[in-house]
Amino acid sequence: MAFESLSEKLQGVMNKLRGKARITEDDIKEVSREVKLALLEADVNYKIVKDFTAKISEKALGQDVLKSLTPGQQVIKIVHDELVDLLGKEEVPLNISANPPTIIMMAGLQGSGKTTMAAKLANMLRKKGKSPLLVACDIYRPAAIDQLQVLGKQLNIPVFADKESKDVIDISGRALKEANSKLNDVVIVDTAGRLHIDEELMDELKRLKAFLKPHEILLVVDSMTGQDAVTVAQSFDEQLGIDSVALTKLDGDTRGGAALSVKAVTGKPIKFSGTGEKMNDIEVFHPDRMATRILGMGDVLTLIEKAEESFDMEAAEKLEKKLRKQEFTLQDYLDQLKQIKKMGSIKSILGMIGIDPQTIEQAKVDEKQFVRAEAIIQSMTIKEREDPDILNGKRRRRIADGAGTTVQEVNKFIKQYTDTKMMMKSMMSGKGPMKGLMKKVMGEASKLDADNISEEDIKKMTNMNSLKDLRKFMK
Repeated sequence: MAFESLSEKLQGVMNKLRGKARITEDDIKEVSREVKLALLEADVNYKIVKDFTAKISEKALGQDVLKSLTPGQQVIKIVHDELVDLLGKEEVPLNISANPPTIIMMAGLQGSGKTTMAAKLANMLRKKGKSPLLVACDIYRPAAIDQLQVLGKQLNIPVFADKESKDVIDISGRALKEANSKLNDVVIVDTAGRLHIDEELMDELKRLKAFLKPHEILLVVDSMTGQDAVTVAQSFDEQLGIDSVALTKLDGDTRGGAALSVKAVTGKPIKFSGTGEKMNDIEVFHPDRMATRILGMGDVLTLIEKAEESFDMEAAEKLEKKLRKQEFTLQDYLDQLKQIKKMGSIKSILGMIGIDPQTIEQAKVDEKQFVRAEAIIQSMTIKEREDPDILNGKRRRRIADGAGTTVQEVNKFIKQYTDTKMMMKSMMSGKGPMKGLMKKVMGEASKLDADNISEEDIKKMTNMNSLKDLRKFMK
């Protein structure tokens, strides 16, 4: 999970403030000191840390906070707002040209994840109705061209490449003609990278920039390199002139310093983040959502967007009808498991609804349970999936052998399925403990005090029929 260490430390600081009826100047000094240490350990630029904590102290020491009925919450809000400001205030969209094709030039050092990010971006834009063309201009590494072609084939997105040519101007020129003839309205050019910035690399990128006149130069930086990522961004901007930044490997064991420093140092917005190895693991960068995620407040809007993207709405409506009629089968269970897997890991989903990293770690979430569950269901016949009541001892032994597991594991899974079915029944009827749980979860998600949600809010939540309704409520 991105920012795990930083998030854990900042949440620890914030938890000390929650519910405090009175806060002193000494409390605020202690908070500032702990926030400073957490940010420095996350490899955030020292000057940025100093300015950040100074702003928090100045605002938190105001009489409005010290005399507030909820001073702890006020200080948390100040930290949140300053984090949003540090990350870029608001989402900045791609520069899409009114006269197609829009030309996006990818830049970055070798190993930053530039080629993969180019393919992910093409995939994301295609889902938004665009017709992208990927262009392989990393002429020095045949493997990079091969990689782009493999990803393009996997995504069914065209790739223009010429392994014989060593002239990036010629390649990109022919690619633009191809885009115009095939009506591709977005051209994403994957350029050469180096292990470090050198004059030869910059000269080539400058020539390519002058020829292409790109609408967006997107610099890809590796989050795991910490302050080095900021130095790279600064150098590329000074020598080439970049428009925005895409952060990769935010799912890794990164300390988060790059994301928290790059906007403040370069002045260039972060527009995308890579959160995994799959082609769907790319997110539009929302500073406010990232700040709430870091502080453990969740990121329900991004979760809703992932659900909208991953779930087939028509299939979801059919499932809802089945649930209302109590017809939720093991085949439906399998279909839902596959949909959830598309949204990312269980840990990342739990993080988005505001569960802190320590709690998730203590829960010992087993990601392999998906694989086991799929194997068990796929070892069943259609009849068994539709009616698990017929699963006697002999059938369960056969299923266990087919799934490469034990009868005990099969029994455990069937019980989980039965419990899930009961939970679904409770949710659909609006009765029982699930109603109270949903109230609590939605209270957390909407940053409201769950005990003080108005009757009108409850009415809105219980009358929601779709993800769109939930999105409206969250806003």
